[in-house]
Amino acid sequence: MRIDVYVPLVLALLLTSIAPGVGRRVSPGLAARVLVTAATLTAAASTWALLLLGATLIDQAPAVIAEAGEEGRVLPEPVPETVAVLAVAALAVIAHRLLHVLRARIATRRLLLRLCEGHPPDSELVVAASPAPHAFAIPGRPGRILVTAAMLGALEPAERRVLLAHERAHLTHRHAALSTAVSLAAAANPLLVPVRETVAFLLERWADEEAASAVGDRRTTARALARAALASRRARPGCALHFSEHAVTRRIAALQTAPPPVMRSVGAAVLALGALPALGAADATSDLLHLLAGTLPGL
Repeated sequence: MRIDVYVPLVLALLLTSIAPGVGRRVSPGLAARVLVTAATLTAAASTWALLLLGATLIDQAPAVIAEAGEEGRVLPEPVPETVAVLAVAALAVIAHRLLHVLRARIATRRLLLRLCEGHPPDSELVVAASPAPHAFAIPGRPGRILVTAAMLGALEPAERRVLLAHERAHLTHRHAALSTAVSLAAAANPLLVPVRETVAFLLERWADEEAASAVGDRRTTARALARAALASRRARPGCALHFSEHAVTRRIAALQTAPPPVMRSVGAAVLALGALPALGAADATSDLLHLLAGTLPGL
């Protein structure tokens, strides 16, 4: 357990280091899915590792110490007590960070839904009479596309089709769920924050590619993105998927080249990397249970 319990924490650094390269070389759809899956597995394993470290404090309970003294047993010390205490403190911080992410997501969703009030419930497109140029994909049943009149007015007819295709791609491929999953993973393990940023960029790139395919013109897609970015100057809800956010210059440059290849072998390698922390956590769990069985014979 002394080594295995730390494996998920170390592998999180490795995933963070390879994420940008995967994002550049693999098709956005595949890269986003495998990075979210790997990050979720890694975050779950690292959180479980902290739980295991905290659980080693069981042998410090007064009743356990007294019983061991009466029976003449020596209590094992899987990790230093200071490490276990720090792990418990880290778990408290993680709980606070997870709650913060969930509250922010819920607040953003409620805000966007309020903007859709008064429109037919089965309408996909909602146009808000706002002077601020915005466009958002709002997941749900049904999903909705919220666009302000200012944004529509800033685009040409062909560019409006790009905008709607982009937002529709967010809804079709459930990008909001992927975004939430990777945000929770980064909240549970701050080492994964760069992975979260990479995925945010990839989700927009994925929608860009879907829009370019739908309208059949990559140049028009790039022009629509550039025009929307120039028109958008005010702050947007940070938890929403927005057409003209996330490295617009890089996205425009990507649309001026051929789409990246679908490299399933790289995707499989990333998923394997995500599975390794889970295996390390499982092995550490087995070791801890064995130690506790020796400490607490009745376990």
